[in-house]
Amino acid sequence: MGNKIYTIGREFGSGGKDVGEALSKRLGIRLYDKELLQQAAKDSGFCEEIFENHDERPTNSFLYSLVMDTYSANAYSTTPFLDMPLNHKVFLAQFDTIKKIAAQESCVIVGRCADYALSDNRDCINIFVHSPLEQRIKAVSVRNNITENKARDMIQKQDKQRSSYYNYYTSKKWGDASSYHLTLDSSKLGIEGCVDVILKYREVMDARKK
Repeated sequence: MGNKIYTIGREFGSGGKDVGEALSKRLGIRLYDKELLQQAAKDSGFCEEIFENHDERPTNSFLYSLVMDTYSANAYSTTPFLDMPLNHKVFLAQFDTIKKIAAQESCVIVGRCADYALSDNRDCINIFVHSPLEQRIKAVSVRNNITENKARDMIQKQDKQRSSYYNYYTSKKWGDASSYHLTLDSSKLGIEGCVDVILKYREVMDARKK
């Protein structure tokens, strides 16, 4: 069997990254979140700032693309690639990096449409972590020391960005159960409980492959 890959989509404030961190710690494998942006910048030759500014955001500003295009190191020098809008270039660079990482090592990848990039990988388990809005509001309010109204606005904005980005670049729907192998309610299972379910699922799937 190949490298064991786990991709995690998540609602904002649901603890999806915490699940990823706990899973990576339990298995002794790397977690890629913001680290993926750094690796994609290194692989593509683009300025890291470009990836940060486009991170899980659908970008449609033509003027912004023209300005930021000047940062390109032209690592991808084919004409079709160079003619693409910058946001498409950034997505493809991340796409390539995700596939490269998955080929090199077992790991956990948070967000960035990793499940779509690895859709042909039989050793990849795709997970979506969610929890009720009111619980996420309380968690975000405490974590960021802001009012619950501001936390609600932040959650709605982040979820909309992630949903728009995912739906735009993939053939699937963000948060829809049919888009993932597992959808987990972190408010019911807890962080470690989510990890337990993921590992049990891996155990069952590996047994069926034998």
